[in-house]
Order: sequence, then C-alpha cells, then structure tokens
Amino acid sequence: MMDVVKYNSAAWDKAVDEDDNWTVPVGKEVIERARVGDWSIVLTPEEAVPRAWFGEVKGKDILCLASGGGQQAPILAAAGATVTSFDNSARQLEQDKFVAERDGLSIKTEQGDAADLSRFADASFDLIFNPCSNLFMPDLSPVWSECFRVLRPGGYLFVGIMKPEAFIFDRASEENDGILRVRHSLPYSDESSLTSEELAEMIEKGDPLEYSHTLDTQIGGQIDAGFHIVGFFEDHWDGPTRVLNEYMPTFIATRALKPK
Repeated sequence: MMDVVKYNSAAWDKAVDEDDNWTVPVGKEVIERARVGDWSIVLTPEEAVPRAWFGEVKGKDILCLASGGGQQAPILAAAGATVTSFDNSARQLEQDKFVAERDGLSIKTEQGDAADLSRFADASFDLIFNPCSNLFMPDLSPVWSECFRVLRPGGYLFVGIMKPEAFIFDRASEENDGILRVRHSLPYSDESSLTSEELAEMIEKGDPLEYSHTLDTQIGGQIDAGFHIVGFFEDHWDGPTRVLNEYMPTFIATRALKPK
C-alpha cells in the first residue's frame, strides 16, 4: 500500500515550487495591518472566518494544523498569538518561516502527520485552526481525537471542509468540457475510485491524493471525539474550473468547542 502521508508531503512540496494559490506567502502590508488589528483569514476558499469566532487572539496559544504556506499562521502571529504551524510539507513550513524572518514574527514550525500530535502535551492550545486540508488525509478519526486531546477545556477547533458531493462528478469532464457528469459513489478516494491508469497518471504528475469523507466522519466525527459544534457557514470554490460552484456552495466551515 502507498504511504499517503509521505506521498502527499512530496506533492505539496511540489505545489510550492509551482506557486499554487495556497502556497504563496502574504505580503508585508498584510502583516503590518494585522499588527494593528486589521486582519482576516480563511478556512475555506473565499469567505473570511467571522472575527467573533476568535475572540481576543493576543496571548492565545494557537495550533495552525495542516495550514502551512505563509498565510494564516503569520497573520495570527502578527495579531499577537503564540503560533505553532504544523504541516506535512516541509516546503509549506518554509513559507511560514520566510514570512516570520522577513517580518520579525515568532512562529514555531513542526512537520508531521495531523493524525499524530503526540509531540504535544495534553491541553497545549487554546485554538486549533485547520483550513481545508483533511481531503488529503485518508483517516480523520485520529485527527479529531488528537485535536480534542491537545486543546484546553473551553478551547476551539476551526475546520474547513469540502462537501462530499463535490466528489461525485468526473473531474476531467468538469474541468475540460464544463460538464457535470455523475461518476463516483461516495465516499470518494483517488486510490479506489479512479482507474489504475488514471491513478498512475496522477502519481506521475505528483498531484496530491484526495479523499471525500462523509459528513458522518467530518461533523459526526468531531462530535464523537467530544466536541460541541457551535458555529457553521458555507462557502463557494474560487477555482475557475469548478462548474459546480454555479449551483451550490461546495465548502463548509465548523467551529467546535471542547467543553469545560
């Protein structure tokens, strides 16, 4: 079986070299505005997370989980939080380091698998910020349980999620012909839903492997881990090839509370 964690780590390293939208560091002006309280960040492609979800971030211990790329972590650090950026991609973490060094920020970076946060003690963080990235993870149950463990009572987990129905359509038909052709049953997995030839082509190109997950796994999984869902919104995809975006929002964001 393929080592998905290792493979997707290399795939996102490659995405940095290709200037993927989620790997491009924010500019100095964004950091300067954040220092004086003028900032916003996203869990999903377009809509900013409500500031009320955060409360006061100054002095909070925040884990940016699978959130490398020089975007969210530096902004939160500039806003006054104590930030740890934890990502599977070394190159994504380098983007956070680049902004930190350029703008005089303090960000601790750690490389690893989101399903294994064992290097962190229980109750280490006040907030976990996990933008849309769990579609690159094959198993979410250990992610939710680890997040619950390392959060302090009264802390929050913010998660960006791609809706599973976005995966039922044939990707080539949508991207190349603008046609929504139902093809895949759910839950979707690049490893099992594609033909062997299609999967080999993906691997040859070095594209990250994706997994849809069910809402039972996404939202029910957080609840099963002990969280209370206390915030929710939907969002659209910002990519020009997503025809589905014309008909429905394809992302959701959740705010989950670890009860005291």
